[in-house]
Amino acid sequence: MATLPQLIEEDIQRLGLYLQELLRHTEASTALIIDKGGFLITSQGNSDEFDLTTIAALTSGAYMANQTIANLVQEANFNSVYQQGERHSIYATAAGEETILVVIFEADKSVGVVKYFCEPVAEKIVSQLKIAYEREPDQGLDLSILNVADTSGVFKKKRAKRSA
Repeated sequence: MATLPQLIEEDIQRLGLYLQELLRHTEASTALIIDKGGFLITSQGNSDEFDLTTIAALTSGAYMANQTIANLVQEANFNSVYQQGERHSIYATAAGEETILVVIFEADKSVGVVKYFCEPVAEKIVSQLKIAYEREPDQGLDLSILNVADTSGVFKKKRAKRSA
């Protein structure tokens, strides 16, 4: 099975609604869903202020480094990473096996509130990905092998099957 299921427009719209809900509850500026390889799947909020593609890649790296540290101290995993800055902070938490939920918020906001509201949103993300897997279980998409110079194969419309 590939890293992610094939996501259709409906999946992305639902994931976007979950992120909007999270932003409303936490007053965060930006929320992202990334795969563990560091690819940005979708985002909501202020995308003009931040380079979200680079943040996705680097946050994934920090998260995976955190997992390595967990193994070194005989932990199965550390399921979240929190980075506090003077102006902005980032909280990243697992949303299933394939994805990471990332929230960028002002440093004066409570990380506890962000953590509290991330948990149910992460569960909704997992549920939506499960629906996508069940829709076409053999049609996964591994973003790590994507040729970014030629993405034409990824964005093709499926042809309707003709009945004879």
